[in-house]
Amino acid sequence: MTLQGPGGRDGERGFTLIEALAALALTGLVLSALATLTAQWLPRWNRGFDRIQQNELIAISMQRIAADLAAAEFAPANRSSKKPLFDGSALSVSFVRTAIGPNVGVGLDVVRISEVTDAGRLVTLRSRAPFVPLPPGASLTEQIRTSDPVVLLRAPLRISFAYAGPDRVFHDEWRDMDALPTAVMLTVRDAASGRVLSASTVTPVHVNAAARGGKSAEGAADDVNDAKDDGKAAGGTPKQGGS
Repeated sequence: MTLQGPGGRDGERGFTLIEALAALALTGLVLSALATLTAQWLPRWNRGFDRIQQNELIAISMQRIAADLAAAEFAPANRSSKKPLFDGSALSVSFVRTAIGPNVGVGLDVVRISEVTDAGRLVTLRSRAPFVPLPPGASLTEQIRTSDPVVLLRAPLRISFAYAGPDRVFHDEWRDMDALPTAVMLTVRDAASGRVLSASTVTPVHVNAAARGGKSAEGAADDVNDAKDDGKAAGGTPKQGGS
């Protein structure tokens, strides 16, 4: 539409009210379409991101469990025992390994990985305790009080264990055996669907027999304590001579 201005200038054009309303209506349609697409796409993005994050956490937990089991030591319960301290069932496992972690001294730890109930939900928990020789005939579960709990998996995820010897036949239990298992199968399932996750794996146990000419775990623990005492004594003796 051509309008004549106050100064008599011709040829100036502008928007009419109808054209402005039509532009606003088109803008509203475009924004509405974008909002619809975003509302459909954003939840899927969030679900995909949560799934990736959960898979990463599961992989980290499985790597930690596998590393612990691979480092299991052939440690008898006491001097009179010739069997390793290893108590494995389908849903829990307890064993001895070299102590590792912040503020942990030289020595051995008893590590327990098991399912417990937390706020009414099942969780897979890793806990530890310093290794001490057990009285003859004592139960590992009854005598050892673990601490430093770390949650590895939460419901609906559940982990199960199976143990194999040199014959590579897996069993649901490994108790009171003459040697450590050569391999441990870790199976992670989604309890809601029963689906086995791809993070499931088999980890070898690097040590499954006592070292030749080696000492028992109690003797090794005594050696560690003696070494600490010798170090303290050496550190407290004044040096002679020197520059």
